Amino acid sequence: MNAHNAALGGTPQRLKRGIPLALRGVARRFGEREVLKDIDLLVPAGQFVAIVGRSGCGKSTLLRLLAGLDQPSRGELLAGSAALAEAREDTRLMFQDSRLLPWKRVIDNVGLGLRGDWRAKARQALRAVGLAERANEWPAALSGGQKQRVALARALIHEPRLLLLDEPLGALDALTRIEMQQLIEGLWREHGFTVLLVTHDVSEAVAVADRVILIEDGEIGLDLPVELPRPRSRGSARLAALEAEVLNRVLAQPELPPQPEPVSPLPTQLRWAL
Repeated sequence: MNAHNAALGGTPQRLKRGIPLALRGVARRFGEREVLKDIDLLVPAGQFVAIVGRSGCGKSTLLRLLAGLDQPSRGELLAGSAALAEAREDTRLMFQDSRLLPWKRVIDNVGLGLRGDWRAKARQALRAVGLAERANEWPAALSGGQKQRVALARALIHEPRLLLLDEPLGALDALTRIEMQQLIEGLWREHGFTVLLVTHDVSEAVAVADRVILIEDGEIGLDLPVELPRPRSRGSARLAALEAEVLNRVLAQPELPPQPEPVSPLPTQLRWAL
């Protein structure tokens, strides 16, 4: 079994360490409004970070900058000591919408954009997310949670070192959401990639992350380590106390106006879970 196969379908291995991130004085302005204000942030390799905050606070803008879908007005984005742009091949992004192509079968969506003999790898990626038996079905036959599993498999096949998650579970029902949280956490523990998860769900953030960052009006208002053993008991008093601490801080902030939509690259230029 080669290294890639072992990573997806065999004995759990941490084959690649995640990418360490450094943001230095990162800001993003849209016209007169500064959505992000001189963000300084260090994320060690392999850390799972959840980013929370009210709508319009700048958290999704931050993720877009990390994904290369937008550019900062000032500041630096680094992967270790190199520019983050040099790590684009190791970065994958998942959205709330699975973005599957309805005219392609599940396995072809997983292998989208790949060349050569990729089908065995695609099947292993589907096996890793529990959908090996659905490889030849059409996306229309899948539930919302299953579609997100396919999107996750589409990211895994590339062995990402940085996985960016923009509310990928936001549209799922409660039970499916918990199952997906556990799946993502398990894959992260197995492969060791760095994860940044943007979410409105504070309970989700404290359940899966090593660290919860609260964005308030474009600035880091809270940087809270979650020093609890895994797997975490969702009914525990310690988890509830952390959730309450974050929620109390979030609810103390006023609702912000929506952010303007930035001009994005064409879809063919994006590396969304692809």
